[in-house]
Amino acid sequence: MKRIFLLIMLLNFTMACSDFLETEPELQISIDEQLSTREGVLQAYNGVYRDIEASFSAFNFVYADALGGNLTFTPSVTQNVVTVPDEIQFEYNFSSTPQNTTFNSYYENWYDIINQANLLLSNIENFEFFTEDEKNQLRAEMLVTRALSHYQISLLFAQHYGFSTDASHLGVVYNTDIIIAGEDFPSRETMAETYRLIQEDLDLALALFTNQQLQEGPSYSLFNTLTTSAIYARIALQMSDWQKALDYSSISIAQSGQSLMTQENYISEWEKPIDPVSEIILEFTSPRTSEGDVSSSISAYFQFNSSSNYGDYVASGDLLNLYAEDDIRGDLFIVQNLNTLNNSILQPQTYYFTKKFQDDAGTTFMRLSELYLIRSEANARLGNTSEALADLNSIRTRANLTELTDINTLLDDIFLERRRELAFEGFLLFDLARFNKDVERQDGCIAQVCDLGYPSNFFILPIPNDTVELNQNMQQNEGY
Repeated sequence: MKRIFLLIMLLNFTMACSDFLETEPELQISIDEQLSTREGVLQAYNGVYRDIEASFSAFNFVYADALGGNLTFTPSVTQNVVTVPDEIQFEYNFSSTPQNTTFNSYYENWYDIINQANLLLSNIENFEFFTEDEKNQLRAEMLVTRALSHYQISLLFAQHYGFSTDASHLGVVYNTDIIIAGEDFPSRETMAETYRLIQEDLDLALALFTNQQLQEGPSYSLFNTLTTSAIYARIALQMSDWQKALDYSSISIAQSGQSLMTQENYISEWEKPIDPVSEIILEFTSPRTSEGDVSSSISAYFQFNSSSNYGDYVASGDLLNLYAEDDIRGDLFIVQNLNTLNNSILQPQTYYFTKKFQDDAGTTFMRLSELYLIRSEANARLGNTSEALADLNSIRTRANLTELTDINTLLDDIFLERRRELAFEGFLLFDLARFNKDVERQDGCIAQVCDLGYPSNFFILPIPNDTVELNQNMQQNEGY
């Protein structure tokens, strides 16, 4: 029955576990049968990518920007009242509990993906219908899946690497084998060990890649040498591993063969979201129906179609105030007046919808601008100020801002440039933690508690109650 249960996760069936357990035995497919053919393995492999895209494009995409202060909300179409969307209500108010957090599914979905990756990894030697190069490519992609999944869990459910001087605080459960719920009771690793295991998986993946593409589609939507090096750079930066962040951002910039979007084309490229911007490194393509239509997209959160059809999330006044008058990124908004009820008075109020994610956009995960900013920060942390300024000024001058020469506020300048350039792309709260900065939400904040001093237990979420109750070795986050 264990093997049957794992297959359900692998095939991404929609029936509940209880429904499945009541299914007649002759309708149950064994894992051995599923993984006995090339077609069956590739179906499972495609399912992993499908689930990754679904996790990244879910409501967690707005989490870091909403909690950090880049986002505020639109009025409801029917009542004209501005409220916090249900999917992020507790998190936005820093009032999550193990029982009420809406991020239970986020936590569980990533561990499901990890189990799927581990299942494929444990069976690769049996796939005689693959060449050795194809096996190594599959191994590499599943190792990246495992590393990235654990990293995503750590961002929301463990304090960042620098929270303690030696990263001895709690990280996450790191699964390198298939875990059976209710039978296996793994413990959380320290954050130092979590990062070590992430590195181990990424290092092995980079050594194994043959870059033989196992499925159709653009290479920027798959794990390969380039996208993995870029992922490594991002993770290393968040884990305060400045040298590796520098090394892998430099490798990725060189390997990409790409240039930054030009000042002349910057706005127009974002205005055509059906195609990714030219500096894309990794984008998870929106899923499509059999007729070729996009079935879901992150644009649902940000879109403006009409005064009666729009998304919930718009730029906060705090973010808008960061763009100087000459900054071209100030033109990256669809400005609309919407009727809003304030103090029982209905009147038009101006809202700023981002142009980044309109019209069935794919999920932008990493682009060249981020790599420049990673390399800039890594160099600044290592004392290489001239190199740090060069990369920072590449982003600034493209935005029509003047070059900076003062190194006394270099790290703060990099932080602000990340906030301006990467707004709506899911970084702000994690950047605040890495820079040991407070959450300060003012213009546009409608939370019960708008500010949060660093450090705080509430920079992260509680481990979901179901997980704690099921796993006798699970430690809850402090403060929950």
